[in-house]
Amino acid sequence: MDDLNRRAFLRRAGFAFAGVVGAASFAAAQQQEEEKKEDEETQEEIDYDALFAEDAGDEDTRACPQCGALMYRQGRTWTCENCGYSYVE
Repeated sequence: MDDLNRRAFLRRAGFAFAGVVGAASFAAAQQQEEEKKEDEETQEEIDYDALFAEDAGDEDTRACPQCGALMYRQGRTWTCENCGYSYVE
């Protein structure tokens, strides 16, 4: 068995610590990639043609002409949830 001095001990401990930290960060990165894939799969697609249809009538939501997000109605004013765009009907 080789001679274990302070310098050799600290070097080996440093390599061991770096290996543990590297393995933990790799596992966390893999988990985040899996979560992103699951989010992309479960994300539903919005039918923009139905949102911009002229025959929408008296519904309480519409699509924003600026950013495409949903707008809500308060009285006669339509306001976008995302960008704040508003107009009076």
